[in-house]
Amino acid sequence: MQQKIIILDFGSQTTQLIGRRVRELDTFCEILPYNKFPENDPDVIGVILSGSPYSVYDEQAFKIDLDKIRGRYPVLGICYGAQFMSYTLGGKVEPAGTREYGRANLASFEKENPLFRGFDEHSQVWMSHGDTITALPEHFRVIASTDKVVNAAYQADGEQLWGVQFHPEVFHSVQGTLLLKNFVVDICGSRQDWSAASFVDTTVEALKAQLGDDRVILGLSGGVDSSVAAVLLNKAIGKNLTCIFVDHGMLRKNEFKNVLHDYECLGLNVIGVDASAKFFKDLEGVTDPEQKRKIIGRDFVEVFDAEARKITDARWLAQGTIYPDRIESLNITGKTIKSHHNVGGLPEEMNLRLCEPLQWLFKDEVRRVGRQMGMPEHLITRHPFPGPGLAVRILGDITPEKVRILQDADDIFIQGLRDWGLYDQVWQAGVILLPIKSVGVMGDERTYERAVALRAVTSTDAMTADWAHLPYDFMAKVSNDIINHVKGVNRVCYDISSKPPSTIEWE
Repeated sequence: MQQKIIILDFGSQTTQLIGRRVRELDTFCEILPYNKFPENDPDVIGVILSGSPYSVYDEQAFKIDLDKIRGRYPVLGICYGAQFMSYTLGGKVEPAGTREYGRANLASFEKENPLFRGFDEHSQVWMSHGDTITALPEHFRVIASTDKVVNAAYQADGEQLWGVQFHPEVFHSVQGTLLLKNFVVDICGSRQDWSAASFVDTTVEALKAQLGDDRVILGLSGGVDSSVAAVLLNKAIGKNLTCIFVDHGMLRKNEFKNVLHDYECLGLNVIGVDASAKFFKDLEGVTDPEQKRKIIGRDFVEVFDAEARKITDARWLAQGTIYPDRIESLNITGKTIKSHHNVGGLPEEMNLRLCEPLQWLFKDEVRRVGRQMGMPEHLITRHPFPGPGLAVRILGDITPEKVRILQDADDIFIQGLRDWGLYDQVWQAGVILLPIKSVGVMGDERTYERAVALRAVTSTDAMTADWAHLPYDFMAKVSNDIINHVKGVNRVCYDISSKPPSTIEWE
């Protein structure tokens, strides 16, 4: 039995953070749309209801039948989840006089309540809501308040049903992890047996059972995810794995050669395919970011199809898809946030079934699994790199010359981070080629050339990110080096936007 916590997503921007916090408690969890609760899953030990952009009384508000979970599992409602349970069961939710956003402190809380066991006096929490619970249902009681929010947390008498108006999943709720631990471990009874070691063991056995003696083709990108997937599959099926590494022409400078060498050192059977001419041709004149991703995804599949036909006994295509890819690609409103080139299925004519051994892991969990399998640290700590490569870091149409400019500038930036000992302090970094030119002076002559933006962020899971506060001396040197050595660039900017509201990539 693989115990699991179900997180029902009502559309909150921080739903994935709830999932991360639960996983940090060595407990498996699954994030599902609010209306997709698995009623007959015997492994479920508890349910968390997320926040939402809607008010409970909005016509379009997401609603569920609480009878399907109430009394069957311990339930914790967070923000909208707490308001929805209170409102649905007879309480009152009303617009707050002013939006309650930011830090607050618990003025009082029920110390003996299992949800707040171990909490400090005046513990800081993070509020982010426009509505507030003004009256609780009958047989519900307040278990925590702040100076401004009376019903900051509640429990139903005689039931394992809790609600909190604040967000325990965010960093600013100082003891938020403790609250989630109290719920997941003490209340729901998690055995805390979800770990990198257990994942490797169970996944290798599952892959052996799933794949048998079938031949598998794995799409390698050079990144952490596909590399870990390759080693995991290699442990399970060995010689039956054939890896294909496609160069779409938009990799980092010298990456095709360097990555092939790394994979050979790992003992993987790798075929390198230079398909850059096809990708450049099909992307010619395309400027829309979503269209770029779709073209690259389509071409990626076509190249694989051509290679798969050469391996006549291939039955499976494996990919390094991870959990955030699957959640982020389509939110519960049905609106695409962004397409991932390795998400969305394969055309029927490809005649290969899909294998995604990392589909339940967050990025930092993938790295822990890689370390557990003894992979080299330089592969494990490699920054995330988008599947479409530099195509989504070139704003506007794609040309070989633009890629050359960006590769040269990016190489200077990334190597600089390594030389200054900053690479491992940054979650992800890269250079963006802007669709503008600016006036400059070089060698006493007027220039009119391109501008680039440097992007470097700190994060733990890419769900949220802050811009990296890199040293001024470092930034000055990188800027000078790029302008002096990259033909076609005369201006360097630095992106100081955080996620949210911005994304890590520009497209």
